[in-house]
Amino acid sequence: MIHPSYVEVMKVVNEGVVIGEEPVVNSRYSIVLAAAKRARQLIDGAEPMQKPACSKPLSIAVAEIFNGNVKIVSEEESRR
Repeated sequence: MIHPSYVEVMKVVNEGVVIGEEPVVNSRYSIVLAAAKRARQLIDGAEPMQKPACSKPLSIAVAEIFNGNVKIVSEEESRR
């Protein structure tokens, strides 16, 4: 079992969304893309944003997303 689960990560990422507003993350695919991108940054030498519990870049990336250290933004927001 993966911890945290996709459902738990989606709840945390979408916490501040107002009812009727588009959620930040509405699919597992979005979480996978964000985690993969952050893991690649870690592999390329970026410093972890928190003390890692393990040495695997993907596990560190998922933990950073879950703990709010990494924010997932839409393509539209990233262009601003």
